[in-house]
Amino acid sequence: MKKNSYIAITFIILIFGIWAVPKIIGRFSGDELMKFEKVPDFEFTDQNNELVTNENFKNKVYVVEFFFTSCPTICPRMNENMVKIQNEFYGNPSFGIASVSIDPERDSPEVLKAYAREKGATLKNWYFLTGDKSDVYSFSNDGFRLYAGENKDVEGGFEHSGLFALIDKDGYIRSRTVVNGEMENPIKFYNGLDEKEIQWLKEDINILLKE
Repeated sequence: MKKNSYIAITFIILIFGIWAVPKIIGRFSGDELMKFEKVPDFEFTDQNNELVTNENFKNKVYVVEFFFTSCPTICPRMNENMVKIQNEFYGNPSFGIASVSIDPERDSPEVLKAYAREKGATLKNWYFLTGDKSDVYSFSNDGFRLYAGENKDVEGGFEHSGLFALIDKDGYIRSRTVVNGEMENPIKFYNGLDEKEIQWLKEDINILLKE
């Protein structure tokens, strides 16, 4: 706990008494992130037609999303926000991004490269990934428990979440707890469409980069 937090808690005790500390102290523990399961090993091809595995992210903090380039709904906004995250940590060699296509049949390395250029993805460690469809879906549905799949009845032909996953330097999914009244609930993933949660994500990336 940082010095300012100690000062704040001392102030609480002086003003409200010791009884107030258990209810309020959680608000000063923002540098304690929840740890979830480890990301499974993966092997995909990036926009430069090069093999990318877990080793590319060794000792790096990174963010994972699932998208597809022809997505007519949430993906453009997701990647606008991902560019904001890129710009926040631009030039930091310990940070990276993995954007995994759930439409690998159409999203070839060439298509992904053009998409990355169009969206302003210039971070060296931002990989746009494609691979075997069964591997991609297993990675999403089993590895992260973030649903992705084909559905001809929805716009764009695919279903997927708009959530971003934060991964620490040891390969574990990390996230924060959110205070809701008397309860603290882990969110596990960050809503890639919500400006508030994008700000949370930036703050939590900073925490993990310092670990």
